Amino acid sequence: MSDARRGGKDEPPGRNLRFGYHGYFEGNTLSTPYPDSVRFLYALGNEHRTIKLGLERIRTVLEFLDGPHRACRFVHVAGTNGKGSTCAMIERALRESGVLTGLYTSPHLVEPVERVRVLGRPVPFADFSRAFDIVHEAAERLIAEGRIDMHPTYFETMTAMAFVLFREYRTEVVVLETGMGGRLDATNVVDPEAAVITPIDFDHEKFLGDTIAKIAGEKAGIIKPGRPVVTARQHPEAMRVLEQTARERGARLKRASEWRTSQLELHAYGSRFVVHGPDGIEFRIEQPLIGAHQVENALTAVAALRELGLTPAQIQKGIAAADWPGRLEPVRRAPDIFLDGAHNPAGARALAGYLRRFHHGRKKWLIFGAMSDKNLQAIGGPLFHLADELIFTAPGQTRAFRPEEIVERTGERRARLAGDVREALEMASGAAQEDLIVVTGSLYLVGEARALLVGESGVSASR
Repeated sequence: MSDARRGGKDEPPGRNLRFGYHGYFEGNTLSTPYPDSVRFLYALGNEHRTIKLGLERIRTVLEFLDGPHRACRFVHVAGTNGKGSTCAMIERALRESGVLTGLYTSPHLVEPVERVRVLGRPVPFADFSRAFDIVHEAAERLIAEGRIDMHPTYFETMTAMAFVLFREYRTEVVVLETGMGGRLDATNVVDPEAAVITPIDFDHEKFLGDTIAKIAGEKAGIIKPGRPVVTARQHPEAMRVLEQTARERGARLKRASEWRTSQLELHAYGSRFVVHGPDGIEFRIEQPLIGAHQVENALTAVAALRELGLTPAQIQKGIAAADWPGRLEPVRRAPDIFLDGAHNPAGARALAGYLRRFHHGRKKWLIFGAMSDKNLQAIGGPLFHLADELIFTAPGQTRAFRPEEIVERTGERRARLAGDVREALEMASGAAQEDLIVVTGSLYLVGEARALLVGESGVSASR
């Protein structure tokens, strides 16, 4: 695909279509300012607290908009851990192969536009607002006609907006991350080219179930009849559910474990290794995403990309160029500052393993905050004892644990308390150049820290 067609290598392509595919919007000049559209989305309520799992409402809205979810090809990704990283690698490899790509992920770190990307770049504020107008007006009309029971939730609205935007930009393949679960997730309205399921673990048990098998059943909901599904290594009970679902739906199951590695070299800023495929093919991977767990995520991405028909050279180039902000992301040096949204037990274990392996003997400052639906003991257990200096704080979210609550629930009396992440970073300003500072826990906290340390441009500090 030529740069002229794509509108420049790293910029969203120029418009060839106007918004307003449904006749109701023809000639409509709605233009809600971006800040107002974001305020309305937030007013719909917290994504998790107000979540209403089910597909009837989102399907009604999308059909009213002439089916933007059928305008592109999709790679649908579910799982508990590694979803975003795996999405980032798949999207970047597709982009490097010349495909006009879209990427839909959640949550955002700084601005909601980060959730909807075309050719790797967030959509412009004006286009985001235009998509909001279209979906909001559709919802209002459908409510007035009695065709839906309420305004779509925050996540439903964002998902519908994403489909409208991807159709507007004529994206060819969209890598689509589920928000929660899979079976009843608002993204599960597509018929994807392939489904991808990353490691399944405990998270959001209130909504998805209190066993690995129950959670796997929800994630397996994205497996479609006759479509291939690629799965990462799984707990045995999760794998049994995925295998059974694939058999029932006539879906070809491909395991990332069929790919093996050799010459593995893990280092503090990524890894390199050779992958060997089940068909005898082998090639080298340079992985810029940090942590041993990213090797497994890369194998899942490789298996999916081969299923999609990419060549080893395209896969190599894409993974080497992948980035995923806020996940073991180095943003400052001397002292080193890392950002990592380790917001569930598996993520905390991965971060703890990385710190032990590559930063043993260094003085570690840990700035931690979490949302009130998280298991503090399971997340803090692997991490807090590794910190020489422990600071508890809170992201600017109403459902976040207050620092005092974290102390009360974990018993970590040695922690200092900060009202927000800015104050926490000021507390850590006394760190020596050879020290390590890690901001972790909630992705919202990581996003606030990133805005202060990197800025809202999304351009990370040089490694």
